[in-house]
Amino acid sequence: MEREKIKLIIEVLLFTSHEPLTEKSLTEVLEGVDKESIKKALGELRKEYQEKRNLEIREVAGGYQIFTSPDYAPWIEKLHRTRPTKLSQAALETLAMVAYNQPVIRAEIESIRGVDVSGVLYTLLEKNLIKILGKKKVIGRPLLYGITDDFLKYFGLKDVSELPSVKEVKEMIPNRKSAKTSQKTQKSLRSSRALGALAVAKEEVSDETEEPKEEN
Repeated sequence: MEREKIKLIIEVLLFTSHEPLTEKSLTEVLEGVDKESIKKALGELRKEYQEKRNLEIREVAGGYQIFTSPDYAPWIEKLHRTRPTKLSQAALETLAMVAYNQPVIRAEIESIRGVDVSGVLYTLLEKNLIKILGKKKVIGRPLLYGITDDFLKYFGLKDVSELPSVKEVKEMIPNRKSAKTSQKTQKSLRSSRALGALAVAKEEVSDETEEPKEEN
């Protein structure tokens, strides 16, 4: 199959898929096309999309997905007044603590936030944004929490390494189009509210010196 034909098929598959597509899944659909050809076609497509400036193909949660450019976020937000999964400020802050400190137990989160987070954790589990990784080997064997692939998809991240630092987040909040903000940071998260929660939570975690209490 010709390279251009492969690229067109991959583009259509990415456009119509609601989930990130892996190289393996694309290979299964494009029977007879080897993985290396698909990888090269994806690379060329990503370069072409970068030149278009209104759409981009990102690596997200182990696969590839089409996203709109952050430059067009204000107009998209006007069109879609609500998000598919709406999170409260408390949920965002708790989610941030899990993301930056996984694996983490409930008591460690509560020692920083100063409030009970059992209800918030239950909500995040229901929305599949966090998961139980196991139990900590201490007295009481409290549950350990970590983020899921749905978390990465929700925030448009390839993996946890793309979580912005506190400095990057603070630069981004006042002016999302600031020239000082790296391209990586601009596409890391979609909501300034979420960015604020992540920044606050990360800073609190960094400054925390008290030993966390064990969960009952």
